[in-house]
Amino acid sequence: MNAYARMEHRLKGEPVDRPPNFDIFMTFAARRTGRPLKEYYVDYRVLVEANLRVVEDFAIDIVQAISDPYRECHDFGAEIDFPDDDMPLNWIPLLAELDDIKRLPRPNPYTGQRMSDRLEAIRLFREQVGGEIPIMGWVEGALAEAADLRNINNIMLDLIEHPAWVEELLEICTEVEIAFARAQVEAGADIIGLGDAVASLISPKMYRRFALPYEQRIFAAVHEMGARCRLHICGNTNRIVDDMVQSGADIIDLDYMVDMAAAAAKYGDRVSFCGNFDPVSVMLQGTPDEVYAAAQHCMAIGGPRSFSAAGCEIPMHTPPANLHAQTRALASLAG
Repeated sequence: MNAYARMEHRLKGEPVDRPPNFDIFMTFAARRTGRPLKEYYVDYRVLVEANLRVVEDFAIDIVQAISDPYRECHDFGAEIDFPDDDMPLNWIPLLAELDDIKRLPRPNPYTGQRMSDRLEAIRLFREQVGGEIPIMGWVEGALAEAADLRNINNIMLDLIEHPAWVEELLEICTEVEIAFARAQVEAGADIIGLGDAVASLISPKMYRRFALPYEQRIFAAVHEMGARCRLHICGNTNRIVDDMVQSGADIIDLDYMVDMAAAAAKYGDRVSFCGNFDPVSVMLQGTPDEVYAAAQHCMAIGGPRSFSAAGCEIPMHTPPANLHAQTRALASLAG
C-alpha cells in the first residue's frame, strides 16, 4: 500500500497496513539538505529535496509545500527579511495604519514571487511522486493572514475597536487565499492545508465571526476542485473543536493540549483527527521509548480514521532516533 492509498483508506476508516504519518516538517527538513535555511525559503527545489529526504528517511506519508507564514504577505508587498540561516522576519506591518487598506494590492499567485515559487514546488512534487505520495499545498487562514499584514498585537485590538474594518480585510484575504488554493490544486496539490494559529487566541464567539466563515469558504473552493482540506490551528483549541468540525476540513490537526479522545469520540465518524503528542517535551526532548508510546497512544484514542503527527511542527533539532521510534510505533499498528 503506497502513501496515497494509505491516506484515502484512512480517511474512510478502512483497513490500512499502518496509520499514516502526517508530521509537519519545515526547519527540520531544511536541515537535512545541509544548506542554509534561507535557501529552503526562497528556492522551491531545496524545499522539494528536503521533503523527499524526510519521506525516505522516516517513512513520512506526505510531501508538503509549507515553509513559513509569509508567502502571501510578501506578495501583498510586505518587506520580509531573509537571514542567511534563520527564519524569515516581518519587522514592519504592511498595514501600519487603517487607511493603508485602501492601497492594498491583490497579489496574483501565478506571478507573485513567493506564491509562484510554491506552485513550482507542487509541480515538481507532482513530477516526482504524484499519485504515490499525497502532495499538500498550504494557505494562511484569512485571520492569520490579516495578523501577518497588520501585526498580531494590532489585529487583536482591531477585533474589539474596529471589527468592521477587520471584516473588510478578511474579505480581501479570503479572495487571495481562495485564488492561491485553487492555483495549488491546479498545479497538482492533493491536499490544501490551512494555518490559522491566531484563532486559538480568541474566544469561541470571535472564532465563529472572524475565522470560521472564511475557513469554510476557502475549503469549499478547494473541495469544488476535488482536493482534500486540512485545518491546522496551533495551541489550545478545546473550546472551539465543535466549531472547527464545521469548517469543512477532512483532516483536523489537534495540538498536544487538546483532548483528542473526546474529539474523536464525538466526531470521529465525520472527520479525521491528526495528532497529537507534544512536539517539544516528547518528540524533541523525550526518549525513543516515550515517542513510541505516545504515537501508539494517540492512534488508540484517535480511532480508525486518525492520522499520526506531533501536535505541531517537528522541531529543528529533533533527534532522528525519535522520528524512527514513531515510524516503528505506526508499523506495529496495522488495521
